[in-house]
Amino acid sequence: MDPLIWLQKWFSSNCDGNWEHHNCIRIESIDNPGWLLKIDLSSTDYEILDMDYQLFEISKNDWYGFSVQNKIFTAAGDTMKLSFLILLFKNIIKDGDDNFLSSSSLQSR
Repeated sequence: MDPLIWLQKWFSSNCDGNWEHHNCIRIESIDNPGWLLKIDLSSTDYEILDMDYQLFEISKNDWYGFSVQNKIFTAAGDTMKLSFLILLFKNIIKDGDDNFLSSSSLQSR
């Protein structure tokens, strides 16, 4: 499934008339250049997740990093990583821990 379609469905599944008024998903460009993705996990099944910041820097133009702290998933990556960052979020909430990081498909991106 396309990562953006999956994220739209995840967002929609959490909308209950209240959650969407207090929680948000932000996608921004950054000056590295690259992307910043922030997803508020408050009042979801995933608000208990906590992960220290991890950076994977293959080269100056091939990198990403992420954390889950204070109920916020935060990820950043180079200009070609937006879909990847959404998939990273999907894998984190699917697994609930960092076991997915051993997957070569994520580390090689």
